[in-house]
Amino acid sequence: MNQSTHAQLSGQHWVKYYQAVAGRPPRETLLKALALDTEPWLDPPRLAVDLGCGDGRDTVELLRRGWRVLAIDAEQEAFDRLLERPDLQRDLLQTQRMRFENLTLPVSVDLINASFCLPFCPPADFQYLWDTIVTSLNTGGRFCGQLFGDRDSWAIYPQRTHHTRQQVEALLQSFEVEWLDEEEHPGVTAIGEEKHWHLFHIVARKKA
Repeated sequence: MNQSTHAQLSGQHWVKYYQAVAGRPPRETLLKALALDTEPWLDPPRLAVDLGCGDGRDTVELLRRGWRVLAIDAEQEAFDRLLERPDLQRDLLQTQRMRFENLTLPVSVDLINASFCLPFCPPADFQYLWDTIVTSLNTGGRFCGQLFGDRDSWAIYPQRTHHTRQQVEALLQSFEVEWLDEEEHPGVTAIGEEKHWHLFHIVARKKA
C-alpha cells in the first residue's frame, strides 16, 4: 500500500468515527479536571490545549467556560467539523493542524486535554510527545486524558503506543495524580467494531 492510499484509508476511518461520535458530551476526564480547578478567573483567560480535538466535544466545553483554547489535530476533517458547530464560540479559539511526531506547544499552558488520542502516536516518538506536554505545562497546570494499556487489543499495531500500569505511573512522576482509573473489559469501538479495552483515565496536576 503506498503512502497516499494509506492516508486516504486513514481519512475514511476518521470520517466514520466523527460521524459516530457527533453530538456526544465532553469526556469525563475533562469534566473532572475542570471540577478540580479552583483558580480565579484571569484577564486574559488561561490557556488550554486540546490535543486530538476531533469535532470539538471538549474544545466547545472549554470555550463555554471561558478558557482560551488551542485545538490541535492531524486531520483536516476534524477542523471542518469543529468550525461548523453551531455551539462553537470562536473568539478565544485557535486551531493548528499538526501530528504528534512534530508537536510544538506554547509555554505556560494551564491545561492539556488529550482524550483517547495519545496512543495514536508512534512508539518511537512518544517520549518526545510526553516531554513536550510536561515541559509546556505551568506548575499547577493539569493534564487530563487517556493512555492505552498493554492488554488492549490494539497493542498488536506497531504504530500505536501502549503502556503497563508501572509505565503509566513512571510517566506521571512529575505530577500529583488526582484521578487514575484503570479500565479493562470487552466492548466495541465508537464505530461498532469489537475490541478488548484496557486503558487508563488520568487527571494529574504538575508539581513544582
